[in-house]
Amino acid sequence: MGVMMTMHQNFLATLLRQTGLFTEAQLAILLKADLSENNGITGAVTRLELAKEAEFLEKFAPLLGLSYVDLTKTIPTNEALQLLPARAVYQYNALPLSLTDGELTIALSDPLNSVAADGIRLVCGHPVRVCIAPSEDIDKAIKRHYGVGAEALDAMIDDGRYTVSDDGANISKIDVNEGGQEASIVRFVNSIIAEADKQGATDIHVEPMEDELRIRYRIDGMLHKVDVPPKLNKLKAAIISRLKVMANLDIAEKRLPMDGRIGIRLNGEDIDIRVSTCPTAYGESVSLRLLQKAGNFVQLKDLGMSDRDFALTNKLITRPNGIILVTGPTGSGKSTSLYAFLHEINKVNVRIMTAEDPIEYEMKGINQVLVHPEIGLTFARALRAFLRQDPDIIMVGEIRDGETAEIAINASLTGHLVFSTLHTNDAAGAFARLVDMGAEPFLVASAVAGVLAQRLARRLCPKCRKEIPLKEGWWDQPYAPPQDFVYAPEGCDACAHTGYKGRGAIFELLGVSEAIGSHIIARHSSAEIRKAAMAEGMTTLRQDGWRKVFNGFTSIEELMRVTEDAK
Repeated sequence: MGVMMTMHQNFLATLLRQTGLFTEAQLAILLKADLSENNGITGAVTRLELAKEAEFLEKFAPLLGLSYVDLTKTIPTNEALQLLPARAVYQYNALPLSLTDGELTIALSDPLNSVAADGIRLVCGHPVRVCIAPSEDIDKAIKRHYGVGAEALDAMIDDGRYTVSDDGANISKIDVNEGGQEASIVRFVNSIIAEADKQGATDIHVEPMEDELRIRYRIDGMLHKVDVPPKLNKLKAAIISRLKVMANLDIAEKRLPMDGRIGIRLNGEDIDIRVSTCPTAYGESVSLRLLQKAGNFVQLKDLGMSDRDFALTNKLITRPNGIILVTGPTGSGKSTSLYAFLHEINKVNVRIMTAEDPIEYEMKGINQVLVHPEIGLTFARALRAFLRQDPDIIMVGEIRDGETAEIAINASLTGHLVFSTLHTNDAAGAFARLVDMGAEPFLVASAVAGVLAQRLARRLCPKCRKEIPLKEGWWDQPYAPPQDFVYAPEGCDACAHTGYKGRGAIFELLGVSEAIGSHIIARHSSAEIRKAAMAEGMTTLRQDGWRKVFNGFTSIEELMRVTEDAK
């Protein structure tokens, strides 16, 4: 047995040397690695960071007489896909490609895994020919052709579990990574949530249609349809019921909208999910908002502000009193900016209290209050209570009414620094909004120290963005452009062929000077206040967006999309 093992090690070492990828020292480390788990030799190479998976497989597979296949350019046949059930595909991480003369060609990521080939041969009843492809490409292709959660769906149909069992009805925190011990319907729902988190989605929409259950993720502000198994429509009632059970909602009530929360643990981190149901023509539509509770906050220096805006923001947030407002539509990153401000000034000698709905991030050292309007704990009532708690800094999630505005203004005038948000199109519009709520203009001018308007723009993928000439008619500013080219999206595997990866903010920061205060007291229009602020050096949303177009952060199309209503 020892002689056979030595022969095997020697043969493997010879092949690995022939790839030309490893030094003798790296080879010694690789041969000592455990090749029985985590995708065998391929997993060991990538786990030890000795080579990139695709590069290793391209050079190693031919030495074993195997073909390397690029799955981004290869489309499996329906005949081959139907030969293997989803459970076998997920179990062996193998993708069927084609059936030729009775022989099934499959893609594996471990060239030395003969067990997978034998298992698939027994399942499908055909001889098997193995090709090699990177594991990530195989995983993406499986989800694309079989659908997310297809393995659990097969088990549901086989088991006849078309309804939700009572177990788990009282679960307050579900560990998504321990789905193996739960019912199939639970594993399917968990896989949908886990995949959303993996892709960086902020929302999941489960929408019953006439002939399908459509699931969509909102990623970087845009909706993307999820590839799901074709048989999913049969189980839509069970899936929606499971989501309601997880959120502690009444599964028997299907006529009224309901709201709930789900607490889950995913990859060791807590995620809070807000759940909203709404009755539609073909069943209940369920929307889930994913909120990361871990404190990985964006720091002020990482928000991407211009030098002028960064310096002014630092000056505003270190004031002893005043109101600082962040404005923009829903989903424009207002909360992220507020948390960045609080993180910057959160010191042991400062008492900070916040009223939020919901508490999106838990921050150490801060007293965070979740408002409950249904029991009378509104923003206004929480704010009034804060003033009896000796705070230095107050953050109220949103100024929604005149009462909240009045208390916030009084708090700022009595020596407190107040942060809050408003829904306005630009920074100058915040003053008219407060006056419309009933606040006196002279109090607004005295209390408000600054207003930050912002939008979120998708970030160009740094791996595939390309330079294009700045065409005539694109530039809409009164001064000459700083350069004659801009950047545009291309699309690659790293960005799922969208051309964009992640998002960042563009800003418009208005500091309230004496001149601006005079305009507010005189009830001048937002346009006049905006013009006065620009004369003092304010950069508009469109101008800040152009700065980020020229430095390759975003594209012209994205700039025009997010600043359409705020030039």
